[in-house]
Amino acid sequence: MAILKIARMGHPVLLQRAAPVEDPRAPEIRRLVADMADTMLDAQGLGLAAPQVHVPLRIFVWRNGDSVAALINPELELLGPPDQRGWEGCLSIPGLRGNVERAQRVAFRGIDIDGDSVEGEAEGMLARVMQHEYDHLDGILYPSRMTDHALFGFTEELARAAAAQHAPSHVPAQPVAKEPAR
Repeated sequence: MAILKIARMGHPVLLQRAAPVEDPRAPEIRRLVADMADTMLDAQGLGLAAPQVHVPLRIFVWRNGDSVAALINPELELLGPPDQRGWEGCLSIPGLRGNVERAQRVAFRGIDIDGDSVEGEAEGMLARVMQHEYDHLDGILYPSRMTDHALFGFTEELARAAAAQHAPSHVPAQPVAKEPAR
């Protein structure tokens, strides 16, 4: 498969609502999903939406254990208020992280890579990833979801600050391992 170029913040494709996929079983959609999976894994992401690879279609992929899952023409329903804070990164906003409030649980439905209807519920990190990727399909980047921009910064600076905060005063701060971007 192919590694695709990732659109970065500021590119117009990230700011528009993506179009529904007319034929989820089309070979070019299967190829796109495979390329998106390869691109996400290569970039060490947790999820990737089609607009992030310059394709304004309603598709996203995510890590599903040791494999990658895809949802075509997804619909999400929040199963609670967006009151769970968590750090997010984005392959389209490299090097930055922000603390975003998301719902703990979501219900989802859509079409899988085989063209079959699927539905289910997700919670925790998977629910966060799905909400993040679904936002991409509506032209929303995570910084616009943030309520406290004091919790937004470069990954390395945030890690350094966190390490310094938790290190004993006589021990120099060690860098914190980076989390994969979404």
